[in-house]
Amino acid sequence: MTADKTRPSPLSDWQREIATVLVHAVKLRRPPDGIDPDEPLFGDQGLGLDSIDALELSLELSKRYGIQIQADRAESQEIFRNLNQLSLYVAQNRTR
Repeated sequence: MTADKTRPSPLSDWQREIATVLVHAVKLRRPPDGIDPDEPLFGDQGLGLDSIDALELSLELSKRYGIQIQADRAESQEIFRNLNQLSLYVAQNRTR
């Protein structure tokens, strides 16, 4: 039996929580479970988020989890690479 490539990988409970925040923060027209954790968040090959979306998502993550992600930091691009990276960063750096 082969895997269905059109179906996203299952999300952990934590990834689903962060995906839910993402969907609501940027008003994404996709359910949280419809996001593949390895799918790029930005660009044409991924969810298609832009810099305004990054700002809105950063603000929401700051309110909920007490983390700070600043766009001018070199590691921000890596943090926002995909849901896997974002959820890992939030888990490791949250204060709430």
